[in-house]
Amino acid sequence: MIKTIFFDLDGTLLPLDQDEFIRVYFYELGKFLDKKNYPKELIIKAVYLAIEAMFKNDGQITNEEVFAKVFTSITKLEYSLLENEFINFYETNFENVKITSEQSPYVKQIIQIVKEKGYKLILATNPLFPKIATYKRINWAGLSPLDFSYITTFENSRFSKPNINYYIELLQKHNLEAQNVLMIGNSVEEDMIVEKLGMDTFLLTECLINPTNKDITQYKSGNYLDLYEFIKKLPVVG
Repeated sequence: MIKTIFFDLDGTLLPLDQDEFIRVYFYELGKFLDKKNYPKELIIKAVYLAIEAMFKNDGQITNEEVFAKVFTSITKLEYSLLENEFINFYETNFENVKITSEQSPYVKQIIQIVKEKGYKLILATNPLFPKIATYKRINWAGLSPLDFSYITTFENSRFSKPNINYYIELLQKHNLEAQNVLMIGNSVEEDMIVEKLGMDTFLLTECLINPTNKDITQYKSGNYLDLYEFIKKLPVVG
């Protein structure tokens, strides 16, 4: 019986175009760095390569530590000394990236229904961002971090999607059995991979990411209205 629901964030609870999000993100980061007179090209290159490195994290250290290690090695600037500057960026210019997203009228209702039905909610968003940036995007979706019992960020995670160990770590950390978990996401490669562990799935198709054009007929799927109707039919957790 399903008792826990893993929700993806970007493209799922927060409708957005991933490519446009990335473009505007780096544009705003560049503007911020120019204002601070930091070496813009070098730092943007370091951030890009540090993100790539987090995708390949083997679990020995956290994603944050991977980011810091790569960032420092490329820029020769200690990440720990610039951490407050990154926080400042997420408190200021990052807000302008919100224009690449929108709110779905169904999302707040979906979250409210599953909470009322007694499900444990975990935000299983790819942990490539710090807590502050993740919480900002939750707010952009019209939600609160308090809606979830746990939220993955680069501070608390040692793997990234689509590495199956990202989900194994979540299951182990919360003492969950895969067959009791439902994963809801918009990426075939990053979210539906949980079927290998025996998790149930729902593929959101409005912001679908399916770069290899995989056949998705095997999955429960649909738009926000379909997901809302599916959620309404879920049983109450005793």
